[in-house]
Amino acid sequence: MENWITAQLPLLLKVLASIVIIFTVIITITRISGLRTFAKMSSFDFASTIAIGSILATVVLNTNTSLLKGAVALAGIIAFQTLFAFCVRKSATLKKIFTNKPMLLMRDGEILYENLHKTNMGEDDLIAKLREANVIDFDEVLAVVLESTGDVSVLHNNGDKKLMEKLLQGVQDS
Repeated sequence: MENWITAQLPLLLKVLASIVIIFTVIITITRISGLRTFAKMSSFDFASTIAIGSILATVVLNTNTSLLKGAVALAGIIAFQTLFAFCVRKSATLKKIFTNKPMLLMRDGEILYENLHKTNMGEDDLIAKLREANVIDFDEVLAVVLESTGDVSVLHNNGDKKLMEKLLQGVQDS
């Protein structure tokens, strides 16, 4: 019987062996499916990454879960993620249904409060992101975009350059 502080040596060896094997499986599957496997390009990718982490933890820590079952689950999630990404890329309808569009939160130094409200983001959150991006004055902010992944992109300029409109391609402004 296991307790909070100690574990028997055979159990610890099984955990270590599980780590080596299941990480080898993940690396192999990732090499086959490509680097996008763990990219946070969409909310679906984010959910897939969390599911992969959950399976990894279950296989390593739960001695009743077989390595084969974990490997099949990992392969299934990554295969579905790959198929889903392909379908969304090829179908405008699926892209519209399943993909969040980025939202403009600031433009030319002005906060777009209606868009902050739509995205359930507060002004304090926005200002924190501006600080992270080393913005020292709203006047240097050309645009702030809440990306479809949940990341915040701050486009700012210390000089007199204008924002290339192509950078706001696909971004909702209201």
